[in-house]
Amino acid sequence: MIEIVAGVLILIGAGFTLIAAIGIVRLPDLLTRMHASTKAGTLGSILVLTALAGIFGTGPVVAKTIATILFLLLTAPIAAHMIGRAHMRTVLKREAGGTQVSSRSAPTD
Repeated sequence: MIEIVAGVLILIGAGFTLIAAIGIVRLPDLLTRMHASTKAGTLGSILVLTALAGIFGTGPVVAKTIATILFLLLTAPIAAHMIGRAHMRTVLKREAGGTQVSSRSAPTD
């Protein structure tokens, strides 16, 4: 029974990962591509890792799987935020005519 559940989880996880890959290729701008890759890619990876933990079921494998899932949940949003922030700074800098644009106020002398 666990093999059937794991197989379904792997298929659904692979489907979400495929949707993320298609989203990266097909979506028009960086921010929507980033959204597709972080949300669908993370969910797909979590489903595949959950199937892995269910199939093997030993303590060390489950612990490593949980640690990997937590790592994905913590780092994917932060990485997406930093990529989006760098993109917005580049766009603002380009629109400002090449001048330095910063979120911090410039010191005055």
